Amino acid sequence: MKMQLMISVVSADETGIAIAGGADILDVKNPAEGSLGAHVPRVIRQVRTAAPRPLKVSAAIGDVPNLPGTAALAALGAAACGVDYVKVGLWGPRTEAEAVFLLQEVRQAVSGFPAVAVIAAGYADADRAGTLDPRLLPRLALAAGAAGCLIDTAIKDGRRLFDFLMPQTLRGLADEAHAAGLLFALAGALREQDLPLVRDLGADVVGVRTAACREDHRAGPLDAERVRRLRQYA
Repeated sequence: MKMQLMISVVSADETGIAIAGGADILDVKNPAEGSLGAHVPRVIRQVRTAAPRPLKVSAAIGDVPNLPGTAALAALGAAACGVDYVKVGLWGPRTEAEAVFLLQEVRQAVSGFPAVAVIAAGYADADRAGTLDPRLLPRLALAAGAAGCLIDTAIKDGRRLFDFLMPQTLRGLADEAHAAGLLFALAGALREQDLPLVRDLGADVVGVRTAACREDHRAGPLDAERVRRLRQYA
């Protein structure tokens, strides 16, 4: 199965650019609110309306604190906007039990939307961010009944995924996730030249923002030609 290209969009205006470049998944988030910053429902709905089905839409609900009720309400709001994936940044939980409980509450909250998949997101730079070890993600996602897991970076300062996790570690996590029937996604300041390696490591989805923007500026604007160049590696 080919690797899918997930392009982060911050507005409905960027939807057409990402589609023109060949994105498989549109990931709605607000970089101003963090690595997995949540956007407002209005923008999520606008992107979903602008994106023709079966093109899939993902929404981040934030780098969430250890507040399961807050996370569950946010997930329900995203699901009601018509997304296919709800990404939960495990920022606040400090133990496996806390993370599993939070994810279970999120999954229960969106259970009325059978097509919505919950994705547990962790951070490659966990040591400096003070978050859970990302190597726990497949186990956490499986225990909580999530559909998959994503490894990203928490602090956006130019350092990328491979600065924190070795390829062999990521390959092992991909194998573990697939053995459990989970989707496995990678992101984290990835550059165009990183995508062949990401694909070879077994990622089902690669998430990109900075490399798809003009002058490698995460705040935009998105560039269709850059998306097309990224698409050729997926």
